[in-house]
Amino acid sequence: MQEISVYTNNLTKKFGDFIAVDNVSFEVKKGEIYGFLGANGAGKTTTIRMLCGLLKPTSGEGFVCGFNINENVEDIKKRIGYMSQKFSLYNILTVKENLEFYAGIYGLDNILIKERLKKITEKIDLTENLDKLVEDLPGGIKQRVALACAIIHEPDVIFLDEPTAGVDPILRKKFWNIIDELSFQGKTIFVTTHYMDEVEHCHRIALMNEGKIIKDGSIDEIKKQFFEKNIYEIAVDNPVEAYNILINKKNKIRYISLHGPYIHIITSLNKEQLIQLITVNNIKFTELNISEPTMEDVFVSLIKKQDM
Repeated sequence: MQEISVYTNNLTKKFGDFIAVDNVSFEVKKGEIYGFLGANGAGKTTTIRMLCGLLKPTSGEGFVCGFNINENVEDIKKRIGYMSQKFSLYNILTVKENLEFYAGIYGLDNILIKERLKKITEKIDLTENLDKLVEDLPGGIKQRVALACAIIHEPDVIFLDEPTAGVDPILRKKFWNIIDELSFQGKTIFVTTHYMDEVEHCHRIALMNEGKIIKDGSIDEIKKQFFEKNIYEIAVDNPVEAYNILINKKNKIRYISLHGPYIHIITSLNKEQLIQLITVNNIKFTELNISEPTMEDVFVSLIKKQDM
């Protein structure tokens, strides 16, 4: 049986009358990449901060590496790495000094710090920036330094809170290559993101909205469980006009969006019924294809369903 690295049961956090995290339960296995998805303010960061021992839960329980988040905070901190949304770097120190500082906090001796420093800077491509002050670095490189500081002590569980927010697609790909490699080495990765395209890297995901997990499982499981409706991409002569007509057909069209010359539709109608609806409304189209659901489709539809 695969070891459980992170476990929660009805984990809840309230700030006054506001419920930031609402009875959240899940488990993450050793070596898994577990994606926590949702819009800003959904409760992802608050959940991570409780698991890292930075916030005390209002109720419920959680365990990281077998240690209780209410009782064994110091034991947990020794075994985790945490990259927060806000850089926890010291701007007046160089990249090397930041890495040495964090390695020292985690108890590495000078010999091990030197060994890990060489290894991590090569892995994350920081060698040329070691002697530069952090305050002089562009945002993308600061992100890489923050990741290096979070994993230099080779923790068992790594919490990455929006690690690719605001970085270019090339750097995002590099980050995920590193995350994939860490998972292959047996590290457990708990990552939050609002980029729906990044979930393909995750072994399992949880979709979060307004403090609650509204769906969790593998990507294939979630798509199969939820999408009984059809998804179409339609090339139309006047996409804006077509959008304005079809958006009012709420009894037949569940979701519609514009994608350049195409309209993207989720509906219970079959292909023939949809063509009839388009024709009756004098919408001219040149192409109509059945499309595979994206995780954005899943997320938007789940939220709509929750709000009904």
